[in-house]
Amino acid sequence: MSTAKHTPISFEFFPPKTPEGAAKLVNVRHELYALKPEFFSVTYGAGGSTQDGTLQQVQAILSEGFDAAPHFSCIGATRDSVREQLAAFKAAGIRRMVALRGDLPSGHGTFGEFRYASELVAFIREETGDYFHLEVGCYPEVHPQAKSPEADLQAYVTKVRAGANSAITQYFYNSDAYFRFVDDAYKLGADIPVVPGIMPIISSTQLMRFSDACGAEIPRWIRLRLQAFGDDTASIKAFGLDVVADLCEQLLNGGAPSLHFYTMNQAQAVKQLVERISVHQS
Repeated sequence: MSTAKHTPISFEFFPPKTPEGAAKLVNVRHELYALKPEFFSVTYGAGGSTQDGTLQQVQAILSEGFDAAPHFSCIGATRDSVREQLAAFKAAGIRRMVALRGDLPSGHGTFGEFRYASELVAFIREETGDYFHLEVGCYPEVHPQAKSPEADLQAYVTKVRAGANSAITQYFYNSDAYFRFVDDAYKLGADIPVVPGIMPIISSTQLMRFSDACGAEIPRWIRLRLQAFGDDTASIKAFGLDVVADLCEQLLNGGAPSLHFYTMNQAQAVKQLVERISVHQS
């Protein structure tokens, strides 16, 4: 049986918005280095609103001896601007990125020269060949803006055919949704590794807000239990640890190639999860 020591793991950060946040993230990074992740991804906001902060975090991680991948979205971009960005990534020693369509920022009325992430992936391949390891996103529970589950699956397959190396899912709490998505994608020839995105449960209000925004389903039994805990944060965290550790074990036992943790720039919940999985799986 696979153990957490042999299961590749990776972590996501977002660029801190304040000097205090930046100082805290230095400590969080170093705590998580001890878990020997395969890489870190660093997000950026709508329209690239935190792109400089993203690059700074990626460069800091690289300089500290770990691999890092910036999120790179193409909304509002031109071929020339993408070309410039790829050159900047190469100059910074970046070899991996997460290629996304991105969300239209409010008041931003145009897609730019790329409408879909698949077009961005294809362009990066045309410009740089196999230089970059390209991650793409996928939605086991269907993208909230997709016309249908079939259309969403086809959009994912198009990204794979355009040259994606691997995929990271939106978070979910139903392992069946993940396994069904992977099976359906493989049947269509999209056989790259699909890495489950894992969201620790540390705050019920935060989780509800995020999930409503991104279309991730919180199963009714989890939602009711969280609501019943009210403001009892210790119980919420203990319950969340049990639920998410169990989910991780189901995924690993079912053949998931690795796990990608959405850290929310915090170390404790993720460290507890990895420790729990390691104990249970060994």
